[in-house]
Amino acid sequence: MTLKLQVYSDFVCPYCILAEGELEAAAAEKGIEVEYVPFELRPYPTPTLRPEGEYITKDWKERVYPIAAELGIPIVKPPFSPQPYTHLAFEGYQFAIEHGKAKAYNKRMYEAFFLESKNIGEIDVLTELAGEVGLDKAAYRKALEERTYREKHRQALHHAYYVANVSSAPIFIIGETVIRGMAFKHQFLEVIERELQRELESAAG
Repeated sequence: MTLKLQVYSDFVCPYCILAEGELEAAAAEKGIEVEYVPFELRPYPTPTLRPEGEYITKDWKERVYPIAAELGIPIVKPPFSPQPYTHLAFEGYQFAIEHGKAKAYNKRMYEAFFLESKNIGEIDVLTELAGEVGLDKAAYRKALEERTYREKHRQALHHAYYVANVSSAPIFIIGETVIRGMAFKHQFLEVIERELQRELESAAG
């Protein structure tokens, strides 16, 4: 099967980390790889959100914390005000892709920000995290300082905004189906099974 499963996500999106495990479990059950595609909710110089603001405070109280508790994820609202920009972390993601550590890097960024309250907008922090997933710290830092992957990341954002028409996160694209926002394992499985069946019928027809 050639079913494609893509996720457009941002490292400062709480629903992205909440859905990640659900998605990976469903995909693993069906033997499908997940591709994570960069998407910045608020690219520079758009102001980022403040955790003490009404929107985040209400959303975390009413949705984020209850979902996290249901899933057993010890999520913490990061204290940084305003929230960090994620372009450097995503430029580092391009470095990780080239060095075969994309998935580990992606997972570590979410854990660092939402479980450990680490500022993923800082090069020092990003470099340490990159080292933890097996990337060469010196080469990684040099790439961020010299903005080696700025253009690759810009192209990824352009694709997300203007080709895929993504305007929020997370967005899950499974075959011909698009899921917007938080979803759970059983929902992902339903879509995956339906899309696999569609592929079988298409191949047979």
